[in-house]
Amino acid sequence: MTGESVAKLRSLLTAYAERKASAEPASGTADRDAERKRRSCADRLRTIVRPVLDSFMVELKNAGHDASTRDHTDREDAYPSVALSFTPRVRAASSPDTALASALMFKYDPRRGILVQRDVKLSPAKGRVVTASADRIGTIGVDAVSAQWVETKTLSFVEDVLKAN
Repeated sequence: MTGESVAKLRSLLTAYAERKASAEPASGTADRDAERKRRSCADRLRTIVRPVLDSFMVELKNAGHDASTRDHTDREDAYPSVALSFTPRVRAASSPDTALASALMFKYDPRRGILVQRDVKLSPAKGRVVTASADRIGTIGVDAVSAQWVETKTLSFVEDVLKAN
């Protein structure tokens, strides 16, 4: 490196350090506010969304399908989320059991609130190529989430999985 490049680099690094040093006090309050919003969302996911997903899981299991829920609302290292996994099963002995697990996830998005994402796996028995793709089916503000909204999104997901398989 030439002396001119070294001087330019040092100048850039010094300006960066000064900018970060002056921004830290404001960042502390922003960090506390972001953490408060994340915890508020985790609480809404745990108290409103999770019970609805659990009731769907019970009904799906009672109908002979595989279903489970996951709760990641207490993790400090990630945004809170809850999910329902669903694998349709055919009760007829002559039908092969070839369906794949699909998932419906309710996740915290700091810019949008609660994001709903689904990953519907198509049955390989239908001759379709199975791809790993997910699509977003809605967002809602954290304070606006309701059990009815969760039920609507979950019913739509179950219907799409059953149609695909």
